[in-house]
Amino acid sequence: MPTASRPRRLPRRLLALATDNWLARGYLTVFAASLAATFLFPESGFATSPMMLTAPLSFLGVVLPFGPGTQGSVAVEVLAIGFWFVWLLLCAFVNAAVLGALAAKSAPAASSGPREPLPPISDPSEEKGTDTTRFARRVLRSTRALLVPAVDNWLARGYLVVVAASLGFFLYAAYVSPDPGFAGIWPFMATAPLSILALPLPTLAEYSPLAWLSPLTFAAGAALCGLFNAVLLGRLARKLRAREPRSAAI
Repeated sequence: MPTASRPRRLPRRLLALATDNWLARGYLTVFAASLAATFLFPESGFATSPMMLTAPLSFLGVVLPFGPGTQGSVAVEVLAIGFWFVWLLLCAFVNAAVLGALAAKSAPAASSGPREPLPPISDPSEEKGTDTTRFARRVLRSTRALLVPAVDNWLARGYLVVVAASLGFFLYAAYVSPDPGFAGIWPFMATAPLSILALPLPTLAEYSPLAWLSPLTFAAGAALCGLFNAVLLGRLARKLRAREPRSAAI
């Protein structure tokens, strides 16, 4: 029954993407090392490494009422730590699958054997205009093809909605609300781990005459990080959506 086997194939595909290539396995090795360092040296700076490596999904645990720091009996605290550990493992496997989908991009083409090169398809629109115009058209088409995975599936589109909501809340708090508080933490967590690269420019702008541009620069950097993450999620969705070849026995 094909419809009944689809839910069973999905975890297998996710696990295969998370373990079948060097990029995903390398990521899982680094994550395991950071997790071991956290337990061996709890007072060191490695305590936040597993969360940063499994971001942005791991930061969803911040809004959950159950996790490290939960007060109660010994059994409750053990269950809270166990829940946190399982949650981190799940986030790590999802991130490894994302990296696996990125590394496995050219795998089908490589396994299908040598093929004769296809004749180039001439585009009449590219033959018109100057060299600069033709180059700009090629760049635009390549950029569009690169960004398509961020908008052609529900997983990436849903993630972009979360990023847009966090950025909207941050900009409202920064420019309208009298007390912005720590509103920047939401877009930072939603677009992590790359969002750490969006921090230097706003920090420099804050101590310049154009301090009012600091929230905008951070929002722009976080938006680019979110777009990059959405592209990776879109590639993962494409790999999970691809049909497995049917065997001759079925």
